Amino acid sequence: MGLTPRLEVRQAQSLTLTPQLMQSIRLLQLGHLELNAFVEAELLRNPLLERQDGQEGASEGSEAAQSAESDLADRPERPVELSAYEDTVAHGDRVQSADSIASGYDTEVENVFPEQVAQDRPEAGGAERIGANGTGESTEAADIDQYVAARPTLAEHLSSQIGLILTDPRERLIAQFLAQSLDEAGYLGQPVEAIALQLGAPVELVEAVLKKVQGCDPAGVFARDLAECLAIQLREKNRLDPMMARLIERLDLVAAHDLPSLARAVACDREDLLDMLAELRRLDPRPGRAFESGPVETVVPDVYVRPAPLGGWQLELNSDILPRVLVNREYYASVSRRTRDGAEKSFLVDCLASANWLAKSLDQRAQTILKVATEIVRQQDGFLAHGVTHLRPMTLRMVADAIEMHESTVSRVTSNKYIATPRGLFELKYFFTTALASSSGDADHSAETVRHRIRQLVDAEPPDAILSDDTIAEMLQKEQGIEVARRTVAKYREGMNIPSSVIRRRQKRAMAEMIR
Repeated sequence: MGLTPRLEVRQAQSLTLTPQLMQSIRLLQLGHLELNAFVEAELLRNPLLERQDGQEGASEGSEAAQSAESDLADRPERPVELSAYEDTVAHGDRVQSADSIASGYDTEVENVFPEQVAQDRPEAGGAERIGANGTGESTEAADIDQYVAARPTLAEHLSSQIGLILTDPRERLIAQFLAQSLDEAGYLGQPVEAIALQLGAPVELVEAVLKKVQGCDPAGVFARDLAECLAIQLREKNRLDPMMARLIERLDLVAAHDLPSLARAVACDREDLLDMLAELRRLDPRPGRAFESGPVETVVPDVYVRPAPLGGWQLELNSDILPRVLVNREYYASVSRRTRDGAEKSFLVDCLASANWLAKSLDQRAQTILKVATEIVRQQDGFLAHGVTHLRPMTLRMVADAIEMHESTVSRVTSNKYIATPRGLFELKYFFTTALASSSGDADHSAETVRHRIRQLVDAEPPDAILSDDTIAEMLQKEQGIEVARRTVAKYREGMNIPSSVIRRRQKRAMAEMIR
């Protein structure tokens, strides 16, 4: 058989990720803040999109549009053919005045353009009727956030003090650089030698400036470590005596709650040591956190779960955070009839396709979130009714198989989505946990249930009977039939920031002595 070139026609099916499909997939994993920002950008870019404020407003607007169209149909004037450019820009000189428009509707100007009356007659309202924009009476309540002064940052707060403390221009420049080098906690993140090398100044001069600015408010800023931060605050209170200085030098023993070794290192009795530790706890280890200027984002649930009147659970999407858009097809038809240029027609077709896609994608996103949340609630019915001890182990594949979707889709839907339940507000990913086998042959236990039980056992242990990891593993097996190894208990304990049994024994004994 000879090898010769030839043409063949083959028909095959393949799945291609189009840009719109990729955008739809990206919309699934966006939280409500990112989604609203995306929709706002689309509303500014696409003239055929408009936000749906409510069914009543939409019905009223449609009725007004129909009445306006009927009035215009009864008028004998012949419509003027305009291009898209003339319709938006060059037609401004043909716009009728407010009086002529009102007379055409056989009504007063106040009923058609109430804001026009306020502008034409400023003497009617006086100075009290001037709105926030300075043009007339505002129809919306003033946003109080616009009148709140911006909170000063830590660097700005320190800069105002540097000008009062230092008079030498060189020292002021060094101090300003030090203030800009502080982290969010108020600590100096760079070594003095590196700062001196950057500024081309002697190390001794930078050290001297640093000592001067360490007296700024809040006390403890410009410290290079925790010990120096606490020493600055104690010096400000005139409490940095030799014993307190030795205590600060042994913060490792303080963290380990090794009171006998700490008493020997400080050379004091147990009663004085407890008093100094109590005073040390009243200090602020992060003096710069009062000036944290990061935005505070409130967690808003995407889905509400409530007990149904006839039993079971009732799910409802949070409609307040779901952006709803409409496609203005009347505007598209009006503009497309007057469009003659090919580029303008192509732009309108692209805008219509993009608007239809966005409206459909938002609806599909809401339906997918509700579908996934419904399956999660169905599988975690015990948790909603009885608490975390009845949380079932669940994986993405279990939910994906039940609703006939792909695991990646379920993963995207559960990212940055929250559900409000009678047990509290949880992220959807909270319900996906691994399974631990049961020695009694019953259903497997959720890893989150095991963590909760470990926390309960540690909180209930007395100071004279601290539970080790081996003891906790044995108790879990005897009480609930959970087969868990000691290293698994240690991993869960460390993940919950629970110290070891040795440190917990010291902590609880020290706490008991302080209570006495």
